[in-house]
Amino acid sequence: MDLERVSLAIEKELLRRFDALLKRGNLGNRSEAVRDLIRRRLVEDEAGGEGEVVGTLTLVYDHGQRELTDRLVEAGHHRHARVLSTLHVHLDDRLCLEVQALRGTHAELRHLADHVLGLKGVKHGQLVVSSPRLWRATARHAHPRAHRHAI
Repeated sequence: MDLERVSLAIEKELLRRFDALLKRGNLGNRSEAVRDLIRRRLVEDEAGGEGEVVGTLTLVYDHGQRELTDRLVEAGHHRHARVLSTLHVHLDDRLCLEVQALRGTHAELRHLADHVLGLKGVKHGQLVVSSPRLWRATARHAHPRAHRHAI
């Protein structure tokens, strides 16, 4: 990895809080944490463009809510975003956690997420989007040639 050293001016209190966060969360050193923040901001910026992105939609919902599971499946079939895979976990006798791996444009994923998160019985959820173009530009590690991902 080709690194370039930079210098930053940061308020003492802000730096103290940042260092405490790093220590509390066992998040590594300042340099890696700042690189992660930069990557996250670049992903957010790129995800708003026209190209294809991937993401996850995580939701907690009441599976006892009438017709909700059917509506969740239907939403995945009738939106332009593609649901690549779904993980479903029963949290208790009523609540389920579901994570959907998605692919499409940012607008398609946002549209699907807004629709699903607005369904009656969905208690909480969040869409997280990432840009494949950015992963390739800022890859942390190299995969062996025999190990390939379909993107």
